[in-house]
Amino acid sequence: MLRIALATALAALDLDDDLPPLRAALDRAGIHHETLAWDDVTVSWARFDAVLLRSTWDYTQRLPEFLAWCERVAACTRLLNPLEVVRWNTDKRYLGELAGKGLPVVASHYIAPDQAADDFPAWPEFVVKPCVGAGSRDTQRYRESERTAALEHVRRLQAQGRHVLVQPYLAQVDSAGETALLFFGGRFSHAIRKGALLKPGEGPTRALFAPEHISAREPSALEMAAARKVLAALPANPLLYARVDLLPSPEGPQLLELELTEPSLFLGTAAGSADRLAQALPGFVA
Repeated sequence: MLRIALATALAALDLDDDLPPLRAALDRAGIHHETLAWDDVTVSWARFDAVLLRSTWDYTQRLPEFLAWCERVAACTRLLNPLEVVRWNTDKRYLGELAGKGLPVVASHYIAPDQAADDFPAWPEFVVKPCVGAGSRDTQRYRESERTAALEHVRRLQAQGRHVLVQPYLAQVDSAGETALLFFGGRFSHAIRKGALLKPGEGPTRALFAPEHISAREPSALEMAAARKVLAALPANPLLYARVDLLPSPEGPQLLELELTEPSLFLGTAAGSADRLAQALPGFVA
């Protein structure tokens, strides 16, 4: 019998809506599982056939510590997704690499801690966020008239030694929402619509993640094609799980984020999705 650890964080344990359906699906598949905090020093990870990253959502505040833990886990068992993918995906500067390959990525401008805070284009509306972040934490939407406040936001992040990402705000998301497509084992499973999270004049959330408005969605042919194009460009492929977050634009769907580390999978929105993930799992455990 496969023995799988579901890695979470204590602060996220009661917030991860994917855990109950995933546990039930693993039971149906005959896969032994335990849910454990990633930073619990008493755990012997080597006794598991694989460690499945789920809701390790506090890693953004402790990235070096988290990556060091991932290295230790990968040295003694199978880490899913793999260590090299986690290293790459936990810093949003990967978007620049994908854009450089000609993929449809939301325009992204990066500001290092030692760069001028105002070193980004004058977009009518834009979003400031840390390159290492999740759940819209420390993320805020601004108008060009609010550039002074935005620069203060950039400087706060820089003062913490953080790299900053600035992107234009694609206004169609306010009416159409964001589309997230979920793939398990390289195969499309389901998609969801996420309502616009960032409101004008609303400060950045300090919570573990911002409240989300989620519903099932059938992706368009253009969205499916864009998602598959992004996944095909990855050096590691297929992956056990991948979430491709797309925003609508006049030029077609554009990649906002590629979630390969600890994404919410919205298993409760699609019948059979948890079973599809559980069924794909054995093929990724050597």
